[in-house]
This record gives sequence, C-alpha cells and structure tokens, in this order.
Amino acid sequence: MKIVVLDGYTENPGDLSWEEIGRLGELRVYDRTGLADEQCAIERIGDAEIVIINKAPITRRVLDACPNIRFIAVLATGSNTVDLEAAKEKGIPVSNVPNYGGYSVSQFAIGLLLEICLRIGHHDRTVHEGKWERSADWCYWDYPLIELAGMTYGLLGCGRIGIHTAAAALALGMRVISYDKYPSQAARDLGVEFVDLETLFAESDVFGLQMPLLPFNTGIVNKENIAKMKDGVIIINNSRGQMIVEQDLADALNSGKVAAAGLDVVSTEPIRSDNPLLKAKNCFITPHMSWGSKGSRQRIMDCTVENVRNFLKGTPVNVVNP
Repeated sequence: MKIVVLDGYTENPGDLSWEEIGRLGELRVYDRTGLADEQCAIERIGDAEIVIINKAPITRRVLDACPNIRFIAVLATGSNTVDLEAAKEKGIPVSNVPNYGGYSVSQFAIGLLLEICLRIGHHDRTVHEGKWERSADWCYWDYPLIELAGMTYGLLGCGRIGIHTAAAALALGMRVISYDKYPSQAARDLGVEFVDLETLFAESDVFGLQMPLLPFNTGIVNKENIAKMKDGVIIINNSRGQMIVEQDLADALNSGKVAAAGLDVVSTEPIRSDNPLLKAKNCFITPHMSWGSKGSRQRIMDCTVENVRNFLKGTPVNVVNP
C-alpha cells in the first residue's frame, strides 16, 4: 500500500514522528505542496492509494488524474480543501480528525482576549526599551486595562472547542452565552446560556467565533450584524477567516464601533498584503497558529494513524463524505 503525505511540515516540523504511519505502507512525505499547484499534487500522488493532506487541495482534477486513490486522510478537522462530492462519486472515503485541539485552540482564544485587555506584549517591549527605568512613577500602563469579570462572552458555537473557552471565560467571572444549533447539556451544566442569534449579537461584550465554516456563518460578521452589536465590542476569531467580511470589520475597527479584534485566521492564508485588517486600528493578528501545540499535533498524528489503520481493516472511521 503506497501512502503519500503532501504537506506534512506544519503537522510535523521535526518534533513528531511519521513512523507509525510508515508501518502501514510504503510512505513518502513531502513537507510542502503548492496550495494552487494541482499538477505538482498529481505528480507527487502518482499511483499512491492513500493520500494524507493538511491544506493541499484535492480537487476533482487531481482525483481524475490519480485513479489509484482509495482513501484520503485530512490532518485537521476542516475538510473543505477536498472536493468531497467528487471523492464520494468515486467511492473514496475522506476522514478527518474531529477532536484534537479543544484545549489549545480555546487557550489561544483566551490568550488573544487577554492580550487585547492587558497589552502584555506592548508593555514588555516598553520595559525592555527602558521606559520603566525612566519612569517618574513606580508603575505605568499605556492603555486602559480591561477587567473581564461581569462582562458577557458570546460564543458562536459551543462544541468541543467552545465549551473549553466557555469554562475559561466563566472562571474569569464572565457570563457566557452561545448560539449553537445543537446545544449540549454539558455546556448547560457548566453555566452556558443558549440564546438566538439576535440576542448573541445584542448582548455580547466579547463576540467569539468557534464553529466550523458553514453556509449560514460565511460572512456572518458583516456591517449589518456588527451594527447590532454593542458599541466597543471585542471580536475574537480563531476558527475560520471566511466568517468575517474583512473590509466591514476594518471599517468598524477604524470607526471605534468595534474596540478591538483578535484574529488567528483570515480569509486568504497566508495573509495578503492588501488585507484591510493589516492597517485597521486595534487589530491583533497571528498566523493561524492556535492549533499548533505539540500535544495538539500529536493527537492529530495519533488519530490519523487510526484513521488509516481502520480504512485498511475495511472499517473507515471519522468519514466526512459518507
């Protein structure tokens, strides 16, 4: 059984091992395959039967050109880089990793929020630049410090990741409300209040996006819905960049309607130089890294090994195109 990994570097930059997957077949690993280079993907897949990807697109053209493909494993939860319908037509199951980053991604969401509220990075830099040693007072702060206790954290999505974010927010003394099509009893037991979308927009002091990209939430943070939010709302997104209409958010940041935004994702990645958020006021952007702790990536590797193993047994699991 020939197995090819098309873009393995972000999953394993050298601190993990492909050994367990290598035990399951003849393995070739490529660190990177161009995100828009179908021909390169076709050549590298060749006659491989199992293809493992993270973000390398598997389009209908790639599937047509590589008739030996029998199984596709995605090193992530999101599977939108695969033409799922075309794969289904060809009888090719596609499996993902449904639960690996709950703690890491929720931790990062709270980290973005705390950076906005406290500007720790800024104050660290000013201390190292000598501002504190020159200060006339024994302490200083260059930005207002925001206490979160008593504020409302509104979560668009409260599933495997959102519930951990909710727990952290509650521990900080916040009220947590959420819109989710499938409210969980575990979240209710934790203290999350489930509300409709209009209430979520209206009552959130912090508006956080933590659900997969779906048709209903694509572009959901737009000028119309931002207008429904509180003046001075903080927006946090480390889910999918396509949920935000970026020019609308940039305009709201520049006008002060939105006080700040903490973003780990944008609509096109890597970010383009003309993205309006790069020049927006109070916009904190990190490079889609909230999933990348070693523990999180090890869980991806372990689950992918099991996905391949179960496919080889004839009982595929975590299939996203049944």
